[in-house]
Amino acid sequence: MGRVSQAQAEENRRRVVETASRLFREQGTHTSVADLMKASGLTHGGFYKQFASKEALIGEATAQAFEELARLHQDGIEQHAGRRDAAQQALIGTYLSVEHRDSAARGCPVAALATDMAREHGDGEARRVYTEGVRDFAAFLATDDRDGITRLSTMVGALLLARATEGSPLSEEILTAARAALSAAG
Repeated sequence: MGRVSQAQAEENRRRVVETASRLFREQGTHTSVADLMKASGLTHGGFYKQFASKEALIGEATAQAFEELARLHQDGIEQHAGRRDAAQQALIGTYLSVEHRDSAARGCPVAALATDMAREHGDGEARRVYTEGVRDFAAFLATDDRDGITRLSTMVGALLLARATEGSPLSEEILTAARAALSAAG
């Protein structure tokens, strides 16, 4: 089999990063390289032609997930005619929904990757990207009261608890209570 073109190699790399971003949010960063490459439709051996290590891929996949989140924030502001407060309220409603609870693969990287990042050692690229993403998300949520971290913590905590109790009435109760608390506060 011949060598792949540079364009095909770039497309393969993009596909692996996109697949990793989805799988890491859905299954965690412990997902094996073999499973990741299979999900990407590529061979395991091709991984090491594209990435220096799995940790490097985790950093890129985390960055991609946060880029998707930033685009959603910007799209929300545009959809609400530049009204940040309206975009924030819409985001809170969507974030604390059953649909978001049930779709971790395309959901918020803050919630999906929190436990994996807590296990990361040192100040690696993935943790740096994650920390910046958390900071940026909190800044997006902040009102004049500078309450972005509180709002984000409430949202992420509620989503994690709702996912952990999925299948019970408590799950939706958690989402509803957090939406109500954030709506009343802002």
